[in-house]
Amino acid sequence: MLKKDFWKKKKLDKFSKEEWEALCDKCGKCCVIKLEDIDTSKIHYTNISCKLLCTKTAKCKNYISRKNIVNDCIVLAYNNLELLNWMPKTCSYKLIYEGKDLPSWHYLIHGNFDKMIKKKKSVHNRVINEKKIRKKDIQDYIYDWEQ
Repeated sequence: MLKKDFWKKKKLDKFSKEEWEALCDKCGKCCVIKLEDIDTSKIHYTNISCKLLCTKTAKCKNYISRKNIVNDCIVLAYNNLELLNWMPKTCSYKLIYEGKDLPSWHYLIHGNFDKMIKKKKSVHNRVINEKKIRKKDIQDYIYDWEQ
């Protein structure tokens, strides 16, 4: 059983596995294809999901083995968050790492994912699986998830 407001009372490196997994808001934005501008280093998000992400639920279809299936999948850990400049600014891990609080729509605040989906903070039903697009057209799928 998770303690109320555990993310306010502990540092990320002291989280149990259950707490670490619970902190994730399950938005799926970390699982969309991102493009980096080689001139400016700016990260551009797309609305193309990793082949393992279910486009209807925004959940990984093989979470346990994802790194073995998708070679460039990054497994988040408290000691690599500072290197992940591509993480969305709404990412719960990033927010807590930066000493900020969780957003009001986070399910740990109000108990379910409905508010998050209604506020369009999730890729739920808003992405195309990478298996369904032509790689040469990838720039046509740049998408602003903050809109």
